[in-house]
Amino acid sequence: MHPVSVSVPSFRSENNSMEKGYTVFKIDVLVNGRLNSIEKRYSEFHTLHKILKKSIKPPEIPSKHVRNWVPKVLEQRRQGLELYLQTIIMENEVLPKIFLDFLNIRHFPSVPKTESCGSFETESEESSKLSHQPVMLFLRDPYLLPSAHDAFSNVVIEGVVHGVFCPDLQLR
Repeated sequence: MHPVSVSVPSFRSENNSMEKGYTVFKIDVLVNGRLNSIEKRYSEFHTLHKILKKSIKPPEIPSKHVRNWVPKVLEQRRQGLELYLQTIIMENEVLPKIFLDFLNIRHFPSVPKTESCGSFETESEESSKLSHQPVMLFLRDPYLLPSAHDAFSNVVIEGVVHGVFCPDLQLR
């Protein structure tokens, strides 16, 4: 199951003197517990659908030709667009980058964290390698002072621990 869910809770009509009126659909995007709302016109959904058809088999999208001023028809379109987005999420283990961009989702893992942290689209093995520095590994808790039988105690760790937790103590 993806850590992303979407809903299309509402729509509104937008009237503009430069062009004829159109409808804007509000999309609520919940990613890893964070809610973000965006607005999209139907034409943007239609463009997304045409692009998605090149890489995946998307579900059917509600009809392009409807009378935008009829509230009942607009409500059916809203429900259809919501189902369209939810079906894409349910049917695709890896969400296409164009779909994530459409929903304004950034920094979304394309595969489970246990496998890789590579990019969304890996063109080569080189581009999928991690780009961060190695992580320091402690074989035991670095915040505990070295044991008495340790012939070579770690002076750096001991100094940091004393400096952070016991700044008033004088070292020997």
